[in-house]
Amino acid sequence: MLKAGVLGAGHLGKIHLKLISQSPEYDLIGFYDPDKESAQLVSKEFGYHLFNSVDELVDSVDVVDIVTPTLNHFDCALSAIKKGKHIFIEKPITKTVAEADQLNELVTEQKVKGQVGHVERFNPAFTAVRETIKNPMFIETHRLAEFNPRGTDVPVVLDLMIHDIDIILSVVNSKVKNIHASGVSVISETPDIANARIEFENGCVANLTASRISMKNMRKSRFFQKDAYISVDFLDKKSEVVKMKDVPENPDEFAMILQNAEGIKKQIYFEHPKIEQNNAILDELESFANAIQNNTTPVVSLFQGTEALRVAQEIINKL
Repeated sequence: MLKAGVLGAGHLGKIHLKLISQSPEYDLIGFYDPDKESAQLVSKEFGYHLFNSVDELVDSVDVVDIVTPTLNHFDCALSAIKKGKHIFIEKPITKTVAEADQLNELVTEQKVKGQVGHVERFNPAFTAVRETIKNPMFIETHRLAEFNPRGTDVPVVLDLMIHDIDIILSVVNSKVKNIHASGVSVISETPDIANARIEFENGCVANLTASRISMKNMRKSRFFQKDAYISVDFLDKKSEVVKMKDVPENPDEFAMILQNAEGIKKQIYFEHPKIEQNNAILDELESFANAIQNNTTPVVSLFQGTEALRVAQEIINKL
């Protein structure tokens, strides 16, 4: 059982505290939050031990779970890694790519593990079809949210779109070639709506749209590849796989059959993978514990979190 401590006891921090305290993989030692009044209320309500400083917490644990505002990610991670502690760090990994690159170097030097909280990788709708997505050539994503003041201190690209950037980079086995983007600020000082087109060296194109001032919530991605069309609804946790195969000799009378100009017939098949309900945040935290205990690469490594940030920053620069 790994001794764990949480830095940050805001909305997400409280969720992490609860899940870590319930997980058999961890022994929750306590937490630290600079907002003393709020931290004391959390400690009193849930009984979690409240540390007096970041250093005091780091010295007492094996794993540091960083759930602070992004601006503090780098300093918190730096303190933990230098003392040989494993780090789980919420997305985006850091404020700048330069900071993220430095953390990658440090975890290698200190021989510790690091994982970034790109929780959609553990969404059951995505994991149900992850192995089906092979060499997609066109990807379209829509991540729309109703307005919420929380998170508007950063562009919508870092607030919402970065989830889809990470998913796309995890399934496209190619380097980014070109990025085009546009966006507009409506309520916030930073863009609230953004669209990006990412072109990869292998010819794949991804079109991403993100908005935090929509009338309804939506988190959908569609993957098009030679043999299939795959739809993932991250919000409602549903997946659909549409495949085209040669028509059998005796097709069902209700079969959907298409015929092209050359007379070639194809039958359309619909598959709805079974979705295993889960707690994605708990799964990502426990997967990190397994990576530490088995000395394997975390599902979302610091390097992958850095690449997602690198693309996100390039999109922001194009806006």
